[in-house]
Amino acid sequence: MLWIILISAIVITLAIIMFLLKAFRNPVRVHDKTPGEFGIPCEEISIPTENHKKLYGWWIEGDASKPVLILVHGWGRNVGKMMPYIKNLYPKGYNFLVFDSRNHGHSDTDNHSSLIKFAEDIRASIDFLAARNALRHGIGLMGLSIGGAASIYAASQDTRIDAVVTVGAFANSGDVMRKQFRDRHIPYWPFVWLLFKVVEWKIGTTFSEIAPENNIAKARARFLIIHGEKDTVVPIEQAHKLIKAANDNKAKLITYKSKGHSNCHFEKGFWETVDDFFSSLK
Repeated sequence: MLWIILISAIVITLAIIMFLLKAFRNPVRVHDKTPGEFGIPCEEISIPTENHKKLYGWWIEGDASKPVLILVHGWGRNVGKMMPYIKNLYPKGYNFLVFDSRNHGHSDTDNHSSLIKFAEDIRASIDFLAARNALRHGIGLMGLSIGGAASIYAASQDTRIDAVVTVGAFANSGDVMRKQFRDRHIPYWPFVWLLFKVVEWKIGTTFSEIAPENNIAKARARFLIIHGEKDTVVPIEQAHKLIKAANDNKAKLITYKSKGHSNCHFEKGFWETVDDFFSSLK
């Protein structure tokens, strides 16, 4: 009788883990807006990754004397999510590369998405620009949520990155996932603990190893960390962890009292702040 109970408990636990894995798979949505609709010239591009997948993207050429900004969307988003950034910063003369990360938008599928894959896609984008001889005046990254966290991790691995702006980035994905499960009243033990072990096995490393807070100080780049104090997805404490972990002379934190996870760009002075930060690139 005891072995039947034990086997049943194992089967139920595994079923719950599989359900949670499926539940946390990112939704796939394609963009419904293009730069052309706003009178901004745009070239559709295909970016190869190291494992022979293809990323869908846009190349938007601006002033040849200005840096390139690589725009990195968040979880379940796509290039269209970055249109406010393109519309407001294109008049400043910047060049843009915008891409759908793997498993997002029009890009190829590739098992589960992760911070590592986002960072690899950033590196693939930089390699694409290098092949085009488009890196003459510096590279800036602008990342939202996991796109911002991946931008920090990518900068710690790639010295070609000069400056990074994040909006709503997390310091440690494990912290944020634990909060989300806690909000849904799912107990950490054994379900979340086992899920974390499965995810770490699938991505080939631990959450701690790739945590932005454990890598930001390794980067050559400068950082501007922007966060809404009413963010309920990635709490403001995550931004404070990032700035504490960063080199003091290379990172700055700006918080907006009335903003949450996805609306910081509506704050008065937001675009001027971002432009001032990137305009120092040469």
